[in-house]
Amino acid sequence: METDSEISIELQDSEWPFTYTDHDRQIVRAIVFDEDGYYYFVRAMRDDDFGKAEIIETSGGGVENGEDLIKAIKRELKEELGVEVDIICRIGVVSDYYNLIHRHNINNYYLCKISSFGNKHLTKDEVECFHLSTLKMNYDAAVKEYNRCSNTKLGRLIANRELPILKQAKELIAEVTKQ
Repeated sequence: METDSEISIELQDSEWPFTYTDHDRQIVRAIVFDEDGYYYFVRAMRDDDFGKAEIIETSGGGVENGEDLIKAIKRELKEELGVEVDIICRIGVVSDYYNLIHRHNINNYYLCKISSFGNKHLTKDEVECFHLSTLKMNYDAAVKEYNRCSNTKLGRLIANRELPILKQAKELIAEVTKQ
């Protein structure tokens, strides 16, 4: 599906004071849905420099050296959710900052439909430090969960980044399913 309405959002970190930015990180993320209209996210339980937080987040992560964005998103979704996907379209880019770790994130978002389920391939840190798990929910439950997890600084940063993308994805899915 071609889309000429890619989102481009620039966000600042209003949770931690800005001192400097020393690196950019190319990131791929996806709004993942199935044929029944459910969305798939990851839940993380963090207790690190960002503080203690329970968060909901789209699946995704950093683009590795030599990887293009498509290869990276397919790898990340296989690792974190255990799914193979069809990429429906690119949703857009959210540029945001994590002042606490001096990082500028360039989040490339895709809309992906699950084609098959398999095994996850989580890293040791994802299992032991972040306690990553999969969340399957409808749109309204996802919005409610993002809002619930916005009670922490990190949760607010993530919700500010992802709720506009989720809303756009819902509209794109409605277009795709009526074709």
